[in-house]
Amino acid sequence: MSTFRAPKGTYDLIPPASATHLAVRETLAALPRLAGYGYVETPAFEDTAVFVRGVGESTDVVSKEMYTFDDKGGRSITLRPEGTAPVVRAALEAGLQQGQLPVKLWYSGSYYRYERMQRGRYRHFAQIGAEALGSADPALDAELIWLADSGFRAFGLQRTRLLLNTLGDATCRPLYREALVAYLALLDLDDDTRRRAEINPLRVLDDKRPEVREQLVDAPLITDHLCEACQQHHAAVRTFLDDLGVAYAEDPRLVRGLDYYTRTTFEFVHDGLGSQSALGGGGRYDGLSESLGGPPLPSVGWALGVDRTVLALEAEGIEVAGSARCEVYVVPLGDAARRRSVALAAELRSTGVATDIAYGDRGLKGAMRGADRSGARFTLVLGDRDLEAGTAQCKEMASGDQSSLQLATVVEELEEKLRRAVS
Repeated sequence: MSTFRAPKGTYDLIPPASATHLAVRETLAALPRLAGYGYVETPAFEDTAVFVRGVGESTDVVSKEMYTFDDKGGRSITLRPEGTAPVVRAALEAGLQQGQLPVKLWYSGSYYRYERMQRGRYRHFAQIGAEALGSADPALDAELIWLADSGFRAFGLQRTRLLLNTLGDATCRPLYREALVAYLALLDLDDDTRRRAEINPLRVLDDKRPEVREQLVDAPLITDHLCEACQQHHAAVRTFLDDLGVAYAEDPRLVRGLDYYTRTTFEFVHDGLGSQSALGGGGRYDGLSESLGGPPLPSVGWALGVDRTVLALEAEGIEVAGSARCEVYVVPLGDAARRRSVALAAELRSTGVATDIAYGDRGLKGAMRGADRSGARFTLVLGDRDLEAGTAQCKEMASGDQSSLQLATVVEELEEKLRRAVS
């Protein structure tokens, strides 16, 4: 056993569990790619100001959870705690807003927050994100929500729910802010919460502590203070979602934990995850570009948690097959057979068949134990005598059935066997 362990609150992804995580990423990213979203990758760390200005200093993310340090040049650097602000920064830096709009981007990666560690809440976590920059069209909000909802449906998840809200905009939110500040002033709140309320009172609505939530029962609702434009936008989003067959529940108290959200806000939750029920979510962030020094660029996006999605699959007993499953395991017996087996495995892989070989001199019994552990559908045993006869011995691992295959056509015969096995 190693002297060292992964840092507290982090984890290693190793086989076979890693195959499930990869399959989740691939499934959640598949539909955005079909909808014209191109891949973007940003550095794991950014100038700290990207998050202070973009995410908001009143948020727990910025005030409590960021990994921030000075680099050797004396610059304040932060490991990325979320993906949207870096993506907008990258798009502005590359001048993408000067081309065709909206700019559609998707990403996948690791993010870092100094969280109180618990199941489903880690200090290093993986997300899939999608962002559409440069359009205020409510149809774009609905498109992104449908992409995420369809991704979860593709797994067969049954206990996922979509919560929907609107947070207004710069026209109507100030009036709501006044009403909320007046209400919060009458409550029995601790000093930290009052300071947060002074910077952004909506942050208090996101407080998960029971003693705070009990006092917010009669808090004023943003939906009672919307301007006409925000009312129309929210109504249009709901209409598009209805047309797309996306089920949702309106939650007028839903506030995401980041300051840049405006208008449409949503969250996907799962009923089988306990207190950490959020699978992910997002919303519109029409002022984020300007806060980062860019031009007005109305935008919308989401981030979905890979780790939480895996937990949701486990809660419903759903297995997601990883693409890296071994299909054929080749067992060479003898030096000449080993040379032929290496070439044969390469040929099978080049046709798309996942293939592994029994390496080392383990003998037939040890090699077959390796075949069992590999999870292969078929094991191909090739000895020097088989080479002389131009054959190889094939065993179907599930049934134990054995057959002799001609080496000249073994690739084609195995492909046919695999097609029949999965049909």
